[in-house]
Amino acid sequence: MKLGIIFGSASTECEVSVVSASSVIKNLNKKKYDIYPIYIDKNNEWYEVLDDPKDQKIFKIGELPTNIKAINNVFKYLKNMDVVFPVMHGTYGEDGAIQGMLKMLDVACVGCGILASSICMDKVYTKKVLKQAGIEVTPDICIEHDNNDFFYVPDDYNIKSVTVVDIDRLVRDNLGYPVYVKPAGSGSSIGVNKASNKDELNVALYEAKKFDRKILIEKAINAKEIECAVLADLVAIPGEIKSATDFYSFDSKYKNSKSRTVIPAEISDELIEEIRNIAKRAFKAIDGGCMARIDFFVEKDTNKIYLNEINTIPGFTEISMYPKMIENMGISYSELLDKLIENAVK
Repeated sequence: MKLGIIFGSASTECEVSVVSASSVIKNLNKKKYDIYPIYIDKNNEWYEVLDDPKDQKIFKIGELPTNIKAINNVFKYLKNMDVVFPVMHGTYGEDGAIQGMLKMLDVACVGCGILASSICMDKVYTKKVLKQAGIEVTPDICIEHDNNDFFYVPDDYNIKSVTVVDIDRLVRDNLGYPVYVKPAGSGSSIGVNKASNKDELNVALYEAKKFDRKILIEKAINAKEIECAVLADLVAIPGEIKSATDFYSFDSKYKNSKSRTVIPAEISDELIEEIRNIAKRAFKAIDGGCMARIDFFVEKDTNKIYLNEINTIPGFTEISMYPKMIENMGISYSELLDKLIENAVK
């Protein structure tokens, strides 16, 4: 089977994608697949990686492939594949773009389809779908921007021009400080900041607007961070994030060795089963189909469960929770990859 592994791209999560892909290639069964690593650089130029997949090393954050050759006809190259696995986090890979491209080329694609991918990439629309399914989400405010002009976007879409002073008032009246300010369509905690007052809110808004037209302001929940892996009909036992810092930022995830994960999560059996049931419902609500990592908050004082976000191409690095949670269910990393590929071609 000719298997293309696409990674990289102009996404803000390019470097994480490279690490994930190197781990995927290393763990693939080399007897079952002819593996074709395909690297997209930050200018969205496509390259064939010439290194032998059998000698694949695990990249570190910041490392990029160097033994590469430009692909002159991308469509022709992709149509030569039996199946393609996009290990691409964020824009271009997790938003339905690459899935739509492969669908038009009639090439099997590992992972969720166009609809689930596009919905879950946009945290605002993820919440709209989940609310319709009766699933509790973190209280939030949606802001859009056009250069330095901000607009408040309520649920009824009666959009209003606002200043930072107005947004501060909205936060105080509807959420209360502290809050998290994040780009609606970014992952790996890139562009996310915590704000405890108007000045910090102002800084966080201008940071988030670098990455997306839409900005989500969410109430900070004093909670345990719980993650749950879904593989088709299998919903794994959830794990727990033990962040070394105030919140699970990019540096906490990939650079701080004091951050750790615990599987199973250190919560009651009843909460574990409730989270698994919610994850199953949420996966159906977005028409997931294949895989997702679904992230939750469990409020420490009340045990109330909030669904935070859904990742349709979760991390596949050696420290990533998705393969770890599946492995905890008795399925090895290599077997997980087999199942994902089998699901794509059936």
